[in-house]
Amino acid sequence: MESQISATRAAREFSDLLNRVTYRGETFVVRRGGRPVCRIVPAGPSKCTLADLVEFLRSTPKPDPGYWDDLEEVIRTQPPAPKAPR
Repeated sequence: MESQISATRAAREFSDLLNRVTYRGETFVVRRGGRPVCRIVPAGPSKCTLADLVEFLRSTPKPDPGYWDDLEEVIRTQPPAPKAPR
């Protein structure tokens, strides 16, 4: 069951809210102006482990021999990025 909580109350009681989510497994829908804006739920276990990532990287095809040369050419010929406005 999920509880409804205002954004103001969630901000004031944030530490308690996190404790309730962590230790009791509670779920909250945070509302602002009466409208739901987010849901705070217990974090589940990671769905991907480091071993999964390593296995994935080992199983993917390797780039063909000219790939790195092509990539260097693309990088070399890119125009400079515009300066960010201040």
